[in-house]
Amino acid sequence: MKHYKGVIFAAGGFKAETAEAVLQADDADLVAFGRDFIANPDLPERLRLQLRLNPYDRPTFFGGTDVGYTDYPFFSSGAVAA
Repeated sequence: MKHYKGVIFAAGGFKAETAEAVLQADDADLVAFGRDFIANPDLPERLRLQLRLNPYDRPTFFGGTDVGYTDYPFFSSGAVAA
């Protein structure tokens, strides 16, 4: 970011550790989690607590129903962590 003074977003296949590494290396200002956010409505909390993520079902994204878009579960206190 030596030559560019704007905000840089990074996106695409990041996990918590790789996102943190990009931020620590000052290679981006923000990291986006699109697919994982659709499948994990509580993604920030899951990342913070190092909980397992729901796997996403990409073919159902934006398919016109709630299946694969708004039906993913929040992490429950009785579930097993990652």
